Amino acid sequence: MDLNSMEFWTFFFLILTFGIYMTIAWRSRVKETKEFYVASQGVPTIANGAAVAADWMSAASFIGMAGMIAFLGSDGSVYLMGWTGGYVLLALLLAPYLRKWGKFTVPEFVGDRYSDTVRVVAAVCAIVISFTYVVGQMTGGGVVFARFLGLEAHWAVIVAAVVIFFYAVLGGMKGITYTQVAQYSVLIVAYLIPAVAVSQQVGGFPVPQVTYGTILAELDGLREDFGLDRFTEAFSGRDGGQLDVFLVTLSLMLGTAGLPHVIIRFYTTKTVRGARFSAFWALFFISLLYLTAPAVGAFTNLNLLQGAQGATADDLPAWIQPWTDAGYVTLNADDGAIDSVSNVAASGADLIVSNDILVLASPEISGLPAPIIGLMAAGGMAAALSTAAGLLLVISSAASHDIYYRMISREAASEKTQMLVGRLAMTAAVIIAIFAGLNPPAFVAQVVAFAFGLAASTFFPILILGIFWKKANAKGAASGMLTGLIFSSGYMIYTLELFGTQANDHLFNVSPEGIGAIGAVLNFAVTITVSNLTRPPSEEVQEMVESIRYPAQQQLKAAGKL
Repeated sequence: MDLNSMEFWTFFFLILTFGIYMTIAWRSRVKETKEFYVASQGVPTIANGAAVAADWMSAASFIGMAGMIAFLGSDGSVYLMGWTGGYVLLALLLAPYLRKWGKFTVPEFVGDRYSDTVRVVAAVCAIVISFTYVVGQMTGGGVVFARFLGLEAHWAVIVAAVVIFFYAVLGGMKGITYTQVAQYSVLIVAYLIPAVAVSQQVGGFPVPQVTYGTILAELDGLREDFGLDRFTEAFSGRDGGQLDVFLVTLSLMLGTAGLPHVIIRFYTTKTVRGARFSAFWALFFISLLYLTAPAVGAFTNLNLLQGAQGATADDLPAWIQPWTDAGYVTLNADDGAIDSVSNVAASGADLIVSNDILVLASPEISGLPAPIIGLMAAGGMAAALSTAAGLLLVISSAASHDIYYRMISREAASEKTQMLVGRLAMTAAVIIAIFAGLNPPAFVAQVVAFAFGLAASTFFPILILGIFWKKANAKGAASGMLTGLIFSSGYMIYTLELFGTQANDHLFNVSPEGIGAIGAVLNFAVTITVSNLTRPPSEEVQEMVESIRYPAQQQLKAAGKL
């Protein structure tokens, strides 16, 4: 194999990083449920922040987000604002209180706060949300392996699934946490090195966040030549305009705060204070990538359009053909000239490029050397693997701890049996996700946004009301969650292309990525209405709610001083 070839360096970095992940997983293997689900609540704050960042920065952040920004332009900022803004809500409104409650999972908090019936509803919601999110990671892993290792799509997804399954099942939360610290290091280095190199190449200054502002006028002109909206024009990249931008941003924010695989991270810290500071460190680590993504999207879009300008199908840049062979680029130029470029398969443009390849292809598009291309592939896999492992752990804990242990066999369920059930649930989830990953319903970032919409419309309202409103009861919470889940998932299914629905068929121009915000409002309304019409929670539960927000006041009450 040629030492200067892309395949060699991709193999090199993938084997090196996978070796590190496997070693950490093996050395961190566990035998107890507390270690498996919350790492014995002994993870240092900075390490937990890095693990949260890796858990958070999935294939959607690494592979999909800059690609969406490249074609949506400024409207792609909905992903930046929504996914980072939600962490503010999480840090201020949820993380410290849930950590003080001291339970393993979100459904367990919901069960203690409301009832065991609501726990089952929450566990089902957690499985649906996490599974939807896993499909996006399988798709991202398939993109990497299909292009850089030349595997067929089905083998690419299967290989990614096997690696994810191995260290998630072996190490549990303890293994996943320290593996994700390593994965964060890999993905951020892999993302920043090409970004800095392209910044120097395009703008003559190695700071992408500064340089990309200097090329926007040229990029706007090129986009107009190819029939695209200007990169800097607000509310032009989404069919629903300003309303849809607002709803998608809000849906992603609420979904971020309600995602079970992120919230469970805050149970792994040593103290409540550590949970709050973990959110700070996570935001810092996330910002390193998120503040760079708009520049990567702009640079890649500029290089793509410059390469296509004045070109014919026969003299396009060399990077086009391998991605065409992998199935992610389509040429429709019957007369040979490239007059239009799009990311929408149904557009009929002369050159159709998938959002999901632009970040991974950016080193090739810019002519960077093979080692950087290989490092980028390893970073993409690190992003997909880190998030998928955390999601599988949520599925495992919901199935074994919240459904099997709590509802089916509490007395006979030994720790060994619980862990076996959890690992079997992971196995089933991986097998089903492989099939879904082979036929994804949308781009990686969009599939992940569906998961956020489901989290926004199910978990966020009942968590907020469970902490801050003593009168929220079980009937209200169950009704609200089911309303949000059925409404949001029903609309998302309705908008899938396999049912023949087009963007102009969206009701009131609301996209499926933004429907979660409306689902959350319905959840709040239903929960509050039903709770007010039915019996309030017991005095014991209301005192528990008071105690997590006003611990000093409860101590004084217990001492008879209040």
